[in-house]
Amino acid sequence: MKKPSFKLREEIARLQEQLKHAETRDAERIGRIALKSGLGEIALDEAELQAAFEDVARRFRASSRPSSGEQRGGEVAGTGSKDKTVATGAPASGPGEA
Repeated sequence: MKKPSFKLREEIARLQEQLKHAETRDAERIGRIALKSGLGEIALDEAELQAAFEDVARRFRASSRPSSGEQRGGEVAGTGSKDKTVATGAPASGPGEA
């Protein structure tokens, strides 16, 4: 059964809102962890911090890959908005929350 376009738009809007909330939760969680580890006290520009987060993500992805011996190309390509949110969110709340 086909859904009318207005129903699809409502569903898309609802899902976008859920995604926004999920990204906020993830950013807050990772930001808290970053602050606990002392990253808020280190003076880094955003580009350096994002590169460091991408390295960490790459390391954890590599350790969670199946042992079939196959490696997927472009593993870092999936680090889009989520990692950017984390990288920009962690240092911004750093010194003020301590």
